[in-house]
Amino acid sequence: MGMIKYAISGSFSNFSKKLDRVKKETGKSKVSLMFNFLHCFLLIGSGYSDFLNYKLYSRTKKEIKEYATIKTQDKFYEIVSPSAYKDFFSIKANFLANFSKYIDRESFYNGSKEELQGFLKKHKEIMYKPVNGLAGSNVKKIITKDINNIDEFYDEIIKKDILLESYVKQHDKVSDFAPKSVNTIRVMTFAYNGSSEIVLAMMRFGNGIENVDNFHKGGMGVLVDVETGCLVGSAVDKDDNIFEEHPYSKIKFDGFKIPNWDIIKKTCLEAALVNSDIHMVGWDVAVTDKGCTFIEGNRRAGWDLPQVLFNRGRKDLMNYCLDKINKNEGTNYKV
Repeated sequence: MGMIKYAISGSFSNFSKKLDRVKKETGKSKVSLMFNFLHCFLLIGSGYSDFLNYKLYSRTKKEIKEYATIKTQDKFYEIVSPSAYKDFFSIKANFLANFSKYIDRESFYNGSKEELQGFLKKHKEIMYKPVNGLAGSNVKKIITKDINNIDEFYDEIIKKDILLESYVKQHDKVSDFAPKSVNTIRVMTFAYNGSSEIVLAMMRFGNGIENVDNFHKGGMGVLVDVETGCLVGSAVDKDDNIFEEHPYSKIKFDGFKIPNWDIIKKTCLEAALVNSDIHMVGWDVAVTDKGCTFIEGNRRAGWDLPQVLFNRGRKDLMNYCLDKINKNEGTNYKV
């Protein structure tokens, strides 16, 4: 996506309305904020969402330059997770096959109508996912008894290239926060030259209404202490609302100990070495009674949630990873 196209993607009228709110909060004129946005666009390729989510209107030039926008991510991921290998992760059916060792659920994709009937009879709840979807788009939970016409449903999933999965039974302590959604941990790993490490981790929770926990679907995220597996601080959603406790269950976030954290770390570090061509992965991990299971692996994990939670740009983490490659290969990659 070109810089200008990216920057103006989304609704300008919605952006303008949000600037009215920022105007009240900061005392800055709307004209000043628009010029500020233009400055951020020229400086780092900021789009509407970047400008608002990261509060770039209140940052210094030095602080602004530390934020990773889509432009930055395009450059970074083409080095650490080249698009030539994207189908290994991006196509959900491929991911399930390639990482079956770490996945504890059944799926249906592109099979016969008879196989579909058997799958639906076996599971009361299933997840409906576009095979090549992003950010939780068109993902939904289905109660199988509510499917009235198998023929029509089969035709739909074949035509729309849909993957069906059995619903994950998450750990009760995690479910207590928001039982309508599977609340997952985003664990970002960097693997290179036969070794792997976790560079950051966050936990996402559904808002208690939606069936998914995605940041772009009303969910909220909170930082995870990688060493202890405890949640740190408050949760934040995409509208910059801050929650000390979950709005649905009233459970406090800070200090909550994620069950089976040692198993989760070991699993992610091991899986990170499966594909030596992809160095950075954002794993979406569900906590189960037995340990954990992967929901998916993201070859291009977004940086909006980490940067919002840290309240600062995280190009430093990108450059930390690139420096490891530079040291071994004699390159000079920087973002």
